[in-house]
Amino acid sequence: MGGVKQLYVGIALAMSVLLTGAIALDQAVFLRLLLGLGLGIALTKGAIGFAGSINRAYRRGSTRLLQALMLLFVVTAIINAGLLYGAEPGSYNLWVNPINAGLIIGGLMFGFGMTLSSCCASGVMVEMVSDVPRALTTLVAFGFGVFIGFPIQSSSPLVTETFFSTASYQGKGVFLPDLFAWGPLNGYLISMLVTIGFAVATVWLAKKYQQKRQQEGTYLGVEAEQKREPQHLGSIETQRFSWLSSLWSMNSAILVIALIFGVMMATTSSGWGASSPFGFWFGKALLAVGIDLEAITSFTDRPAQAFTTPFFEHGVSVQNLGILLGTLVAVLWIGKFSSPFSARYSLKQYMLFALGGVLMGLGTRFANGCNVGALYTPIANFSLSGWIFFATIVAGGVFGNQFARKMSLIPAAPSKILKPETVTS
Repeated sequence: MGGVKQLYVGIALAMSVLLTGAIALDQAVFLRLLLGLGLGIALTKGAIGFAGSINRAYRRGSTRLLQALMLLFVVTAIINAGLLYGAEPGSYNLWVNPINAGLIIGGLMFGFGMTLSSCCASGVMVEMVSDVPRALTTLVAFGFGVFIGFPIQSSSPLVTETFFSTASYQGKGVFLPDLFAWGPLNGYLISMLVTIGFAVATVWLAKKYQQKRQQEGTYLGVEAEQKREPQHLGSIETQRFSWLSSLWSMNSAILVIALIFGVMMATTSSGWGASSPFGFWFGKALLAVGIDLEAITSFTDRPAQAFTTPFFEHGVSVQNLGILLGTLVAVLWIGKFSSPFSARYSLKQYMLFALGGVLMGLGTRFANGCNVGALYTPIANFSLSGWIFFATIVAGGVFGNQFARKMSLIPAAPSKILKPETVTS
């Protein structure tokens, strides 16, 4: 299918999804569909992926995505500060997660797992459009990991207790504005400065690492990032329907995602989550094959409605579907859709994808969330737990990439790359 034809198919698909959703869905659920569509489009057009920030750095030497994510954290935190300042206590469901051994264990597991599957919770919905074999294997294993981790999340002291907490989240976690309540704007100004400080320090370290790889001659770069540089964008944006068919710079996509997150907070009073529905879907599958509902709820310590609520009445499930559909729409608009079943993998690769999914699923229960639920949303909500989770997934990602390289899941470490003028016959 040619690029122009794909563009028109993408337009028709987007209009069909919007029209069907507006007619068939409850308004709150339709809003979730819109949020998911927007996220899927932005993630795809900007080549944004939380798992990719670590994988690209380790495998290709590029930290540009990692640096862009720091901008995402800062901009979203500033938007949230505007929403939270002066709001009634309890009016927002802030994910100020516990700081404990579970957070560290979960972060290491999640970071390790996402390198094996090359995606995360939201990323698996994005990857479903281009690589069904890998994404579906990961999704099923992810759901299994979440499902068996539900009782751990509910009752294990490793997950439920916290080493540190602050006044308004006593026994729950550390909310930065509590630490600086004596300062301007009830602590939010200093909390924003602290968030900026963490982000700037991360960017500085990332740049140093990339420079080191460039000096060593092992920097490979990432094609998806290079295509989104200004010099590449110019020729694309001159096309017809350029506002649909063009790629976005990473920073432009970051700003769109931050805006969508702000709308999500303002309209739902909560942040972005993605992983828990995978466990609910796995439970629904067990129900479908005859497993007793009481046995499922007893094991998971979750209410029955978590597994019996129809898919299209569960907001976050529909939001995840929206990410998949938004990705498909964006790929069609860009004209790059091809068969998502063409990839061929060995049994060992499928086993490693499944291992990655299980580790990520279990990791989300230990850490109380994934890259959006334990990293992005907590940081945006001024929870110190988000930054600790960030450090642990980086460590887990390094270990995971080393393991994947030994298992031949990814290419061997690049030797020094010769510059063109030094290449001889």
